[in-house]
Amino acid sequence: MRIGIIGGTGQMGTLFTRVFQDAGHEVRVSGRNTTLKNPDLVLMSDLIMVSVPISSTIRVIEEIVHLLTEEQIICDLTSLKKGPVTAMLKGKAEVIGLHPMFGPTVTSLEGQTIVATPARCSPGNQEMILSLFSSQGARVTITDPDHHDRMMAVIQGLTHFKALVMADAMRRLGITPDETEPFMSPVYRIESTIAGRILAQDPWLYADILCENPAVSTVTTACLEAAADLAEIIAGHDTGAFTEWFIRDREWFGEYCDRSQQETDRLITSMVHS
Repeated sequence: MRIGIIGGTGQMGTLFTRVFQDAGHEVRVSGRNTTLKNPDLVLMSDLIMVSVPISSTIRVIEEIVHLLTEEQIICDLTSLKKGPVTAMLKGKAEVIGLHPMFGPTVTSLEGQTIVATPARCSPGNQEMILSLFSSQGARVTITDPDHHDRMMAVIQGLTHFKALVMADAMRRLGITPDETEPFMSPVYRIESTIAGRILAQDPWLYADILCENPAVSTVTTACLEAAADLAEIIAGHDTGAFTEWFIRDREWFGEYCDRSQQETDRLITSMVHS
């Protein structure tokens, strides 16, 4: 295929250029400083991939969607799917939303997850596109845009929210990670490392993930309510209420608790012996 990546000079665009080239496809890219512009790229491509920041995605799609034909396919790479997919459906091309659940620093797709939201895509083209990723070792999860965005509000929104709250609480307490390091257990190191990893990256990326997904507000409200209830139990030294709380959530997680213990035991062993 002739593949065109809008935003292909960015980190994710560069990664997927390599992915497509490794699969034997011809790839052209456009970016802010390329001589090849988005409309020209669209006209010479079979598959158009939009790889720009979340806040720019719908605008970029709307600028080129009228150029698309029924013989073409358009996809995007954002961590939100409802808005971009709706925008892509305004054209004539086949549409499949994509969300890679990894960053541009991965060295391969082996063991990585890509979520796909096919909206108007023939079975043959869907299989062809998704096999590009599965053949390189990725796990492909197929869902619809609404369900995707609700899941991302938890998987990304809740995780990032919790990590950022932890970091800001430490700042308010005047305690740095370096001060805690001599006392760290491997489990605490995992928690603090996740917060540090997020803070080492582009704040605009996380602002978009948390602020652009309407479902995140419901998730953060639930998180704050849970935190307030738990804080009240702790402040009241109510060990009985704490035990009831703990068991209720353990039952909700079910057998995932045992799997989690086994997985983190392996991770901790690897950390200790590395």
